[in-house]
Amino acid sequence: MKHLDKSLFFLLVLGLSVSMPARAGLEEGLAAFKAGNHAAGLREILPLAKKGDPKAQYLLGILYYAGRGVPQDYRLAAKWYRKAAEQGHVAAQIDLGFMYANGLGVSKDSEKAVEWFRKAAEQGDPDAQFNLALMYENGTGVPQDYGKAAQWYRKAADQGSVDALFNLGLMHYRGQGVPRDYDKASEQFHRLAEKGYSDAQVMLGMMYLAGQGVTQDYKKAVEWLRKAAEQGNVRAQALLGAMYQEGKGVPKDRVIAYALYNLSATSEPALDGVIGGRKAVSEEMTPYQIEAGQELTRELMKPGNFLKALDAATGAR
Repeated sequence: MKHLDKSLFFLLVLGLSVSMPARAGLEEGLAAFKAGNHAAGLREILPLAKKGDPKAQYLLGILYYAGRGVPQDYRLAAKWYRKAAEQGHVAAQIDLGFMYANGLGVSKDSEKAVEWFRKAAEQGDPDAQFNLALMYENGTGVPQDYGKAAQWYRKAADQGSVDALFNLGLMHYRGQGVPRDYDKASEQFHRLAEKGYSDAQVMLGMMYLAGQGVTQDYKKAVEWLRKAAEQGNVRAQALLGAMYQEGKGVPKDRVIAYALYNLSATSEPALDGVIGGRKAVSEEMTPYQIEAGQELTRELMKPGNFLKALDAATGAR
């Protein structure tokens, strides 16, 4: 779930469409906070917030949320977010929804979270649209409705939300809320994979492995799984281990398969198939091979060394 960046540098580009005196006060307050003079910043912003300026109210909410210049206080953050949100401030509506969704400063209330996300989504904000889609997909605060989830994901994706595009791709892949369409799913995953989105790289690798929406190609499956695994994607590492175990797209190699399963298990032992895969391959290995696999795991774990170690191990066998 998304909520907005709390950086004060973000606030400097909010577009201050307020009266000139209020604008001056906000700009002076922001400049003071940027310079580390929190007391001076509060002196400028608090009066504006009390007079009802929504941008000052939102800023005050951020300060209480983050504990910048004031003691951290989620209750007061929610109070000021609400004042701004009730005046239609989109960012405040999103953050207030986030606080209701997580029970921060307010009683946890998924229905109210949906209410505030919807207000911001209907104003066209892609983060709010993504959050609202997620609530519909999971049936949180609203009856589960994949069709509405897909509609809101599409609106957010059309505005450039990569997470929304990925989730929309998953819905096309699964046939949830939209007709199952492997071609469309693979196209959406490919767009994201080219930009380095590791989960999309995993899905694209799986689709090449199965021949879904693309011509089956084990080497291309390995290519995309390598890209994701290099970024630390645990599922990609485990799937790559299975490719080495079965010799699909790569030479069959139990030591490398063991090392990749072992690497995945180190980060996420509960991931489906990881422990079982490691156990299955280890039963066909000698103690010396298992020791070599453990050493390779250590090499793979070194920062920036994943592909170098993997390629060296592949070339050495």
